[in-house]
Amino acid sequence: MLPTKAKAEKAMTYFQEAYGARYPKAVECLRNNCDELLAFYNFPAEHWVHLRTGNPIESSFATIRLRHRKTKGSGSRRTSLAMMYKLAESASRKW
Repeated sequence: MLPTKAKAEKAMTYFQEAYGARYPKAVECLRNNCDELLAFYNFPAEHWVHLRTGNPIESSFATIRLRHRKTKGSGSRRTSLAMMYKLAESASRKW
């Protein structure tokens, strides 16, 4: 959430130095994926709000979660899976 890529890289370096000994696997994961994590800085700032998303997969299932709550489940496992499939298929047309 920093204003420039240089500041974000500096913050990433600080994080790695501060937490590397305590959380080596997490820091290694961040180090390996640093370019992908900061890729949105390559685009204009007005697009960042759309590019920085926590979990794009979860937003795809919002329709399914809503329908599942409204119907309070769908009875059997088989009917729930069928409903989820059809809702996902319908939502995919908008992607």
